[in-house]
Amino acid sequence: MASIAVVGSTNIDMVAYSDVIPDRGETVTGKDFAIGFGGKGANQAVIAARMGTNTYMVGAVGEDVFGESAIKNFVDQGVNIEHLAKVSGSSGVAPIWVDGGGDNRIIVVPGANAKVTITQVENAIKSIPDLKVVIGQFEIPVEVTTAAFSAARQMGITTILNPAPYREIPVELLAVTDWLIPNNHEFQDLHPAHLDPNLDGVIADFAAVQKINLVVTLGEDGVVIADGAITKIAAQKVKPLDTTGAGDCFVGTFAFGLASGMSAAKAAELGCRTAGLSVTRLGAQSSYPSTAEASQILTDL
Repeated sequence: MASIAVVGSTNIDMVAYSDVIPDRGETVTGKDFAIGFGGKGANQAVIAARMGTNTYMVGAVGEDVFGESAIKNFVDQGVNIEHLAKVSGSSGVAPIWVDGGGDNRIIVVPGANAKVTITQVENAIKSIPDLKVVIGQFEIPVEVTTAAFSAARQMGITTILNPAPYREIPVELLAVTDWLIPNNHEFQDLHPAHLDPNLDGVIADFAAVQKINLVVTLGEDGVVIADGAITKIAAQKVKPLDTTGAGDCFVGTFAFGLASGMSAAKAAELGCRTAGLSVTRLGAQSSYPSTAEASQILTDL
């Protein structure tokens, strides 16, 4: 069976739900609070594993109760932790505010995620059997992600970069990226002409200039794929409750699709279905389709 490696972050999410988000100096009364498992890397690994592929988490957790909980969660979710390091200090955390419309605001505190090393990820990429796809994001040091992608490129392994939280993408990293998957806001930061009415044309031009395959996720407006041609995939028509982790759900599912031999369009359609289900539920990983639900989605595709 094909394998996927997610080189990235593991966080504990602390989520506060409120009808309105407080302004500066203001205190409001919230409706609910939850602690859950998150981190963009961990989220992507969990959904990839639930889809039914061998998934390896390459990253780090701290020597604290959050780290122990994260390790247990990975094991429970069927994610391989052979290349997950346990380091001194705290684990990563992410306080999250979710408003009455389901939109979120997130502060990520890296903790152990900042201690993932180049040697660690290079060894992982070279040793994972039947590795087909490597996923990266921007919640661990960028030079570490670049090293992982470089090792993967040398071995003919597909690389997927989810440029979030947004930062300028170093040319060295872009040069070893096969698929770039920003959301609408991240693409706005990537491209100065993002407000052009011909958004499809702008996306196509950017992909061509950068010599990269591009998938832009547009929320309720679906997905645009630029891989030499433009393909549009419609989003699921749902009433969103909480969008936390939906982008990660798409990325992990899309990676599963590519690793399984699907076309980019079919993989994106699968990603839209899983992400569409996730936004109707609270939380990040807690909102993702179960293994049984993922199997049914695959059957219905």
